[in-house]
Amino acid sequence: MSIVEITTFRLAEGVSDTSFLALDKRIQTELVPNQPGFMRRTTARHGDEWLVLVLWWSDDDASAFQRAVESHPLQREFDRAVEAGSLHLTRYTTLD
Repeated sequence: MSIVEITTFRLAEGVSDTSFLALDKRIQTELVPNQPGFMRRTTARHGDEWLVLVLWWSDDDASAFQRAVESHPLQREFDRAVEAGSLHLTRYTTLD
């Protein structure tokens, strides 16, 4: 079994789609790859609502990554780009 991590949010006031997508690409290419247990990451949008979906081998891997990047500059930039109070992260365990 693996973990499907879904994060939904809205962009903070003044953050353009273009600037957020540039930041997201950096996170996807510089921060996430080669992390233990990382399988895949993708970003999607519907109106003003954004979604980041990440597949991990285990909940421990997802939690370890979250702890490891808390103070990373790219993670802090991501946090500033998200509207306060709009971020919701949920992890699901796959059944196959």
